[in-house]
Amino acid sequence: MNQGSSNYHKDLASTFLNQIWRVFSGPLMLFCIPYFLSPETQGYWYTFISLAALSVLADLGFSNIVLQFSAHEFAFLQFNQNNQLKGNREHLFRLADFFQFSLKWLFKVILIAFPLIMIGGYFFLSYKTTPDHPIYGWENAWFMYSFFSAFVFMNSIVLSFFEGCNLVGKVQQIRFHIAVVTTLSMFVGLISHLGLLALALSNVFSSLAGIFFIIRNFKYPILQFLKIEKHNVYDWWPEFSALIWRYAISWGSGFLVFQLFTPITFYFYGPTAAGKIGISIAMWTAGYNIAISWIIAITPQMNILIAEKKWERLDYLFHNGLIKSLCTMLCGGVIFFLIEYIFYPKVSFFQRIISPRGMMILFLAWLLQVIINAMAIYLRAHKKEPLVKISCINAIIVVVGTFICGKFLKPEFVFIGFFIGSLIQCPAVYHVFRTYKKCHQTYNGV
Repeated sequence: MNQGSSNYHKDLASTFLNQIWRVFSGPLMLFCIPYFLSPETQGYWYTFISLAALSVLADLGFSNIVLQFSAHEFAFLQFNQNNQLKGNREHLFRLADFFQFSLKWLFKVILIAFPLIMIGGYFFLSYKTTPDHPIYGWENAWFMYSFFSAFVFMNSIVLSFFEGCNLVGKVQQIRFHIAVVTTLSMFVGLISHLGLLALALSNVFSSLAGIFFIIRNFKYPILQFLKIEKHNVYDWWPEFSALIWRYAISWGSGFLVFQLFTPITFYFYGPTAAGKIGISIAMWTAGYNIAISWIIAITPQMNILIAEKKWERLDYLFHNGLIKSLCTMLCGGVIFFLIEYIFYPKVSFFQRIISPRGMMILFLAWLLQVIINAMAIYLRAHKKEPLVKISCINAIIVVVGTFICGKFLKPEFVFIGFFIGSLIQCPAVYHVFRTYKKCHQTYNGV
């Protein structure tokens, strides 16, 4: 128990180190972007990010499946002093097979999805680029940014695999180093007045840093997986395919929920309004990422506890993490709105984001998402995806609501559909969550 507690606190510390960097780097970039970019270029900046996030359609929940499957196999293994795996041979072989299976799937997805993202994004951006709002050089910046997004995606999948091997602390340290490289390169690009190329170059350095740190930290287990002695290869496809289509629907729905707003605003109102929407989303996304860190830090442990059927410990960890996540998000919201109330008329930055009413709607939606996604992580740790229908219904509500608000209301109200969808989604997910907990109680004879 002491060793587990020690590992938990190390993982949590590493996770928060990553998020604390975001606390400092996020506001820095949020102030630098309006300072160094015109309102129109700011709109293209955040539209780039939203379009490249179409990689979620390449992911299809694959990163989460990789973490879950590797965690369930690693429950019976451990690393030795040479940073290689030892333990139950059957599970070692299965883990090696799954790593190779994951790489093959990853390369196929990259070759199919990212060329489509690159070409589709180009035509979307071209449609709204007019002589009245010329943004010179956006084409080269977009192609560079979207091309290297494929390598960023590849690094993320590999890190998810090793995160499932109960290396949360090490993986979070690597993510922290990558985030530092990304932010610094972006900052240098902005102060050098490179415009959209600053965003593209940050992706170049992010992908190269990711490859470097993965090789540096995981080359021995990777070589072990690739060179492991001949054995009966496990057929992962039936188990994998049973989940991937469900995850594909849920993850696709999630993209519509979280990445739809900036492109729709770009379409209806142009790049200036899209820039306000984009930077507002970035602010609350940063707050959400910090809050949900309490759950992210225990995700591999939850997978392992489920494999070991230790339900009481599982529920204790989850409820403790959820309370801390909610308190963190609430504190962040109170601090932001207090600062906004005091300085709104005096600081020009507040004119580059949406109005206080719009920010409040967005904050309440994200607060509900902390609860929803915490429960979703708990449920998916069972190697199940029971939220397909709920995700689809939520996506429909958000898409329809966002289009209606985008067409008929001011941009500050574009998040009403998101808020209503979250308000409906939360009790629906809780019902599924309670069903799983009752199953645990039945297993324990309660």
